[in-house]
Amino acid sequence: MESGPARVGASFAHARSVADAILYEGYLLYPYRRSSGKNRVRWQFGVIVPPAWADAHGLTDTSVAGSAEAPWQQTECLISAPEDATVTCRVRFLQSQRKGVEERFSDGSCHPVDFLSAGERLEVAFDEAVPQEFDFRVRLRDLRAGEQRFDLRAPGGVDTDPILDDDDGGVLGRTVRRRWPLAATVTLSAAPPAAPCEAPYRADVLRVHIANADTATEADAPRDEALCRSLIACHVLLGTDEGEFLSLLDPPEWAAAAARECVNIHTFPVLAGEAGDRHAVLSSPILLYDHPRVAPESPGDLHDATEIDEILSLRTLTLTDAEKREARGTDPRAAAILDRTESLPPEAFARLHGTIRTPLPEEDGAGVVVAGVAVAKGSRVLLRPKTRGTDPQDRFLDGRTALVEAVLTDVDDGTHLAVTVEDDPAADLNRWYGRYRYFAPDEVEPLPAGANGGPGGGSGGGSGGGVNGGPDGGAR
Repeated sequence: MESGPARVGASFAHARSVADAILYEGYLLYPYRRSSGKNRVRWQFGVIVPPAWADAHGLTDTSVAGSAEAPWQQTECLISAPEDATVTCRVRFLQSQRKGVEERFSDGSCHPVDFLSAGERLEVAFDEAVPQEFDFRVRLRDLRAGEQRFDLRAPGGVDTDPILDDDDGGVLGRTVRRRWPLAATVTLSAAPPAAPCEAPYRADVLRVHIANADTATEADAPRDEALCRSLIACHVLLGTDEGEFLSLLDPPEWAAAAARECVNIHTFPVLAGEAGDRHAVLSSPILLYDHPRVAPESPGDLHDATEIDEILSLRTLTLTDAEKREARGTDPRAAAILDRTESLPPEAFARLHGTIRTPLPEEDGAGVVVAGVAVAKGSRVLLRPKTRGTDPQDRFLDGRTALVEAVLTDVDDGTHLAVTVEDDPAADLNRWYGRYRYFAPDEVEPLPAGANGGPGGGSGGGSGGGVNGGPDGGAR
């Protein structure tokens, strides 16, 4: 697809990694095998189902929750632009694809089987998905004049590929991938908010309504059949060169009342692109901050909801050879995860442990006052962890002395002290890795530089929770 004008294209390109993560979120969950129970109920976000099926199953939820299956979704956001501005609407989703495996018999006929062994490889029957993307462009003046409706069609099809024996190259069978046609309507409109706005250009409420238009699915069909004609992980990118979008999370004061008017159903729009860029919006079934991004430490998507790269990667390495063989035969994306995880060097795993995004600037003498004493990098403190509401392992550090390595703030403007425990034989290694323990200012007592604190010895408990100073979090 063309990316549209220059600014929109750059904004869309920057947002693509997050949009792709949304597209495949929950696509295939660890341990990435068909035999795993949690991979038998899939497609959890942004599912727009056939209307007759939705009616029969009472799917009438109109909340913002993107995990609620429904026959339509709606995005409303604020745009401030001249009437001749062009708005680009990019609709993205997955189209379900059923992968069947057939064994070839001596008479040349092929018959469905659950799986087929081809030497070291295994081919497993499983549902996959194909990404789809559609662009619509329209002038803002036309959207102000009335609704603009577009038909969206994703054709069905059947693809077959031979399964060859690894040893002699003979044909053992074939894979058959079948897709069913999808139909939807995309309706765009713009109208002034009820609350007046003062801006260089008037602010409009831009609405995108996406509805499943399928008529072939029976009302009593099982969910697997309904999914074959559903838009899965549906999300929208909106862009304009000539104006700007306004944040709904942090709108300017003059647009705050208008922002509260916006009604978003099963999706929510945030500013996309680089920080400060207001030329694009990403409307996602998964709630995000403005200007979201995938953490640069992440070596690739793991498709697992609320994924934590380090834990999932380490757990993936513990799969047996038989489990890995099944996972590789389940889905090409599962095979890619295994290959990538097994080839990660130690330094890549070290980066996955987490990172700190926004430490207070040390050159400005950043610190915090505790009991009337300034505490900053290099200060010595006595640890007094809370008895409740904290990591239980931190209780083992009660009375220990520690060196403050940094004073940090989190996304809620809370202050945290990153420390290394004195007399910990691993302190230098932890400092090199950036693996600190974290305490609130009211969990420490300042010490004079030469003072002796509590008892020495080993470090005791595990590390406290990591501090994230930005909405992108640790490695995703």
